[in-house]
Amino acid sequence: QVQLVESGGGLVQAGGSLRLSCAASGRTFMPYTIAWFRQAPGKGREFVAGTSWNGGDTYTSDSVKGRFTISKDNAKPTVSLQMNSLKPEDTAVYYCAARLGQIVVQRENYGLWGQGTQVTVSS
Repeated sequence: QVQLVESGGGLVQAGGSLRLSCAASGRTFMPYTIAWFRQAPGKGREFVAGTSWNGGDTYTSDSVKGRFTISKDNAKPTVSLQMNSLKPEDTAVYYCAARLGQIVVQRENYGLWGQGTQVTVSS
């Protein structure tokens, strides 16, 4: 079974950028769909973006569309989340998750989760 490990979080000023990475330990992502979720303090876990296992299909939530981009590097293999024009409201713990099947936004449909990485955006 694949294990997911996130990296790349940190502290950044508003307007800045961060790049998160999700790596699969011990194997490739095939045939898993990979998604990024985030959870701010006191809030539920929110879908951010997802990609099919081969990167051919992606979906980004309206709340980050135009600022965040999900991509898959098959050579490594990793799934990255490039976050630009960050806002204080993007502050959250960001999680990588995996499922078998198409991209969906409901967290309960993802059975594999990483430990999360903190992203803090200062104003």
